[in-house]
Amino acid sequence: MTGIFKANNPPNNVLLLLYGILLKMHLFIQPPAPQVQAADAVLYQSLVMGLLKVFQGSQLVFSIIAFILLYIQAISFNKLVNDLRLMPRPNYLVGMSYLLITSIFAQWFALSAALIINTILIWVWARLCTLHNAPKAKTVIYNIGLVIGIACFIYYPAIVFTFLFIAGISITRPFRLNEWLIGLLGISTAFYFFGAWLFLTGQWKTFNFPEATISMPHFLRSVWPLAGFALLCVAVLVGIFFVQRNMRRLIVQTRKSWQLVYLYLFVAILIPFINQTGNFTSWILVAVPASLLMACALFYPDRKWFPLLVHWGLVTISVVIAYFVN
Repeated sequence: MTGIFKANNPPNNVLLLLYGILLKMHLFIQPPAPQVQAADAVLYQSLVMGLLKVFQGSQLVFSIIAFILLYIQAISFNKLVNDLRLMPRPNYLVGMSYLLITSIFAQWFALSAALIINTILIWVWARLCTLHNAPKAKTVIYNIGLVIGIACFIYYPAIVFTFLFIAGISITRPFRLNEWLIGLLGISTAFYFFGAWLFLTGQWKTFNFPEATISMPHFLRSVWPLAGFALLCVAVLVGIFFVQRNMRRLIVQTRKSWQLVYLYLFVAILIPFINQTGNFTSWILVAVPASLLMACALFYPDRKWFPLLVHWGLVTISVVIAYFVN
């Protein structure tokens, strides 16, 4: 399977769709309820309530939406990685890895606010990677800030990705105070319009944002998810090893893009520490950068046994968790 997706063949788009359907068949056999928690913001809560009313509480529609989002995220992130030439040859391993990683943990099966903003954050990361040669950099910077601000009203902890935004500008562009201010203005714009809406609808005094507190996140405790997490960590570490070993062969802008990948991973890991959800849902934000690093672990090794072990080991774990553990 890894050999098929290691090639850059257009039919792999269809094969990746079939691969995702097979991995996530349980979404349609036993549709999970959408995840709603304290950190979910008003836009996501309104979306869930609206869909429940329109489809009369059917959970299958949420599974369909979740699968479509996951497939779009896999394809788009894979294409961006190929366009940015972060790996020696174009391939479909990134998309395959993303669909596989998001099939490992039971709490990632359902539609959630964190899953939705993965789409937004992939776009933000891509814009940051190409910011160095953007013809209208200030416009792009403002749009990135605005999109991050909107993401906060889908999932409140997304505000932490402001750190990725600021650090990304520092990496890709020389310091210009006006660009930093324009970016912060973009983020503030979303909050301004939301505040205006609260004022006009008479909810100004009754609406409360969740408190930002730091605490130990919920973690896995059962054997199979822990085995999946351990194997995923091994794959990510091996991927980092190969990336660093080949870093000197890359051009400067590609190196900066890899720095943004590491930064993305770091910020995504921080989210669960400020998000008191009591479950593992928020960790899905780590899946995007982790899928790229895992793809490197499947691409670079000369010996085929390691990619086969990682792939089929994670497939086995995902099947067991989906059909036998829950």
